[in-house]
Amino acid sequence: MPPLRRALLLAPLLALAACASNPGAHRAPDAALPVAFQHAAPAAAEAAKAAEAPIDPAWWLAYGDPELDRLLRRVAQANPELAQAEARYRQALAQVDAARALAWPQLGAGAAATRSGSSGGAASGLNSAGGTRSLYSAGLDLSWTPDLWGRVALQRQAASASADAQAALVDAARLALQLAAAQGYVRLRALDAQAALFAQADQAFARSLQITQLQYEAGLVARADVIQAETQLQSLRTQVFTLQRQRALEANALALLAGSTPADFPVPVREAALPAVPPAPAAVPAGLLRRRPDLAAADRLLAAAHARVGLAQRAWLPDLTLSASGSLQAGSLARLVDAPARVWSLGPQLAATLFDGGARRANEAFSTAAYDEQAAAWRAGVLAAVRETEDALAQLASLTAQDRQQQRLVELANQNERVVIDRYEAGEIGFLEVATAQNTALAARRAALDVQAQRLAASMALVGALGGGWTRP
Repeated sequence: MPPLRRALLLAPLLALAACASNPGAHRAPDAALPVAFQHAAPAAAEAAKAAEAPIDPAWWLAYGDPELDRLLRRVAQANPELAQAEARYRQALAQVDAARALAWPQLGAGAAATRSGSSGGAASGLNSAGGTRSLYSAGLDLSWTPDLWGRVALQRQAASASADAQAALVDAARLALQLAAAQGYVRLRALDAQAALFAQADQAFARSLQITQLQYEAGLVARADVIQAETQLQSLRTQVFTLQRQRALEANALALLAGSTPADFPVPVREAALPAVPPAPAAVPAGLLRRRPDLAAADRLLAAAHARVGLAQRAWLPDLTLSASGSLQAGSLARLVDAPARVWSLGPQLAATLFDGGARRANEAFSTAAYDEQAAAWRAGVLAAVRETEDALAQLASLTAQDRQQQRLVELANQNERVVIDRYEAGEIGFLEVATAQNTALAARRAALDVQAQRLAASMALVGALGGGWTRP
C-alpha cells in the first residue's frame, strides 16, 4: 500500500487517539493542612518537623499490660469482621490477575465428531456408505487484541490501585477493631478498680456502722445515727450490682471483638491500678497522611477512579484483533492424524462502534463524576484526620492537668475523712458529717479513676488518629 494511502487510513485512528488523551499520572488533590497541630506542645511540634517517629504496629505494648496484649492479638487473629476485610483483599488480588490476563493471547482447542445421512441418492463426502457419513475434526484457535490505546494497562492500574486500597482497608479495620477492644478493656479495668474501691468503702462503712451501734448502745448517739449508717452501707452495696452489670456487658463486647463467646474468652478480674499513659509525640500532617491506613486507602481508590476515567475516554477507539485458526478433518478417527483435509484462517479484524445513543459519553461523564466524588472523599478524610488528632491532643492535655488536680482532691478528701472520723469517735460531731466525708472521699476516688480511664482512652484515640503507634527515633 502506498505511504499516502496508509496515512489517510490511519488519520481517523490518530484523531480518535487524540480525543482519548492520557489523563496523566494520578496525584492526590491538595488539602488545606496546618503546619503543626494547634494543641501540640511547641517543642513536640518542632521535634516532629525535624523527624517523624516510625509507625509501631504493636502499639499497645507501650501500655505494659499482658492481658491487653493477649486481647489485641486475639482480635487480629479471630475477629470475623477483619476476616471479611481480608477476604475482600483476596478478591481484589484476583481482579488484578484477571486484568493482567487481558494482555495475553487467547488460545483455544476444540474437537468434534458428527454423523449425518440422507434419504435419497448416493451419499457423498469424505466417508459415505448407505447414505450416511462421518466427520471428525480437531483444531486450534488463537486470538490477540494488542493494547494499542493503553486500555489493558489502565485496567491493570485500576485493579492494582483497588487491591492496594483493600490492603490499606484491612490495616484500617484491624486498627479500628483493636482500638475498640483496647478502649473497652480500659473501661472494664476501670470497673474492676471501682469495684475494689467499693470493697474498701464497704469495710469503712461497716466499721462506721459498728462504731455507731456501740455509741448508741452506750447512749451517746441517737437511733437516727444508726439508721443513717445502715442506709449509707446498704446504698453502697446496692450500687455494686450496677458495676457488675456494666462489667458483664463490657466483657461480652470484648469476647465478640475477639471472635469468641463470653464463655470461651473470659477476661479475669484485676484489681491492680490502671496502666500508665505512655508519652506521645506530636506528628505533622504530612506524616499523618502517610501513617493512616484509611487515608492511604482513599488515595488508592482515587487512583483507581482516575484510571477508569482514562478507560472511559478510550471507549471511542476501535478494537484491533489478530486471529488465527487451523483444524484437521477426516472421515474416520483413524485417518484424523493423516489430515486429508486441512482448514486454516489468518487475519486482523478492526471493529468500532459508530453509534451507541450516547452510552459512551454518559459512561465518561459518570467516571469523571466518580473521580470527583472520590477526590472530595479524600479531602474530607484528611480534614477529619486532622480534627481527630486535634481532639485527642486537646483531651490529653486537658485530662493530664485535670488528673493532677483530681489527685490533689483525693488527698484532701482522704485527710478530711480521717479527721472527721476521729472527731466522731471522740463524740465531737454527729454521724451526718461522717457520712458526708466518707461519700465525698469515695466520689473523689471514683472521679480520679474516671479521669485516668479517660486519659488512657484519649491516648489510644491519638494512636488511631495517627494511624498507629510510634517508636522513639
